Amino acid sequence: MTKEITEIKKITNGVEGWLTDEEGETLYNLAKNCTGRGVIVEIGSWKGKSTIWLAKGSNAGNKTKIYAIDPHNGSPEHQKVFEKINTLESFKKNIKNAKVEDIVYPIVKTSEEAAASFDHSVELIFIDGNHEYDSVKKDFEIWFPKLINNGTIVFHDTTQYEGPKKVVKDNLYMSRNFRHIKFTETSMVYAKKVEQNSTMDQIENRCALYSKYLYTIKFYTKYWMDIIKKKIGKVLLHKK
Repeated sequence: MTKEITEIKKITNGVEGWLTDEEGETLYNLAKNCTGRGVIVEIGSWKGKSTIWLAKGSNAGNKTKIYAIDPHNGSPEHQKVFEKINTLESFKKNIKNAKVEDIVYPIVKTSEEAAASFDHSVELIFIDGNHEYDSVKKDFEIWFPKLINNGTIVFHDTTQYEGPKKVVKDNLYMSRNFRHIKFTETSMVYAKKVEQNSTMDQIENRCALYSKYLYTIKFYTKYWMDIIKKKIGKVLLHKK
């Protein structure tokens, strides 16, 4: 682990969000490797945790601009829990504290609203907005044409949520337009866009999908086993 990664972890650990350090490092490396042929787009910024990882990676590379798109009023999941949400000021504060405000351009709109007037080519896009299937599918459909060939698309929460899980299966793993599909051992899937992948690419994509299935089974088995162990432990303690 480099000194820079350690420092970024210290910063982002103080920022509310649902991104693991492993996922953060993945975003860092993807942003660092951008060539500058297009910009970086983030769909769903919340309070800036993932934005900071992207920005730090970009600064370590070609300093590609990052457009952080979020209406900052929370997704439907958040709105069910909280009465009123406005994360914009927290986002700005966290971006400033991380010293990346010179490379991050907030767009306070929905994904669809932003896409309608967005005229930049995109080299890297991270989709982590509303997790409902129709919304994730819409995000993919409206931003896919803006992604350059050999650009990278990244989806978050593809293990726990059916929306992202189905979209990546149908539009990445089973598609002729993506290759080199990878996933972090948490919930992030990313792939390279191509005009048309080869037969070997398609075979590799299917193998990657089956590997993800196996990981998902392992993930949920551990999840439920941990719950069962805790419940058994409570019962045994109560009997004592």
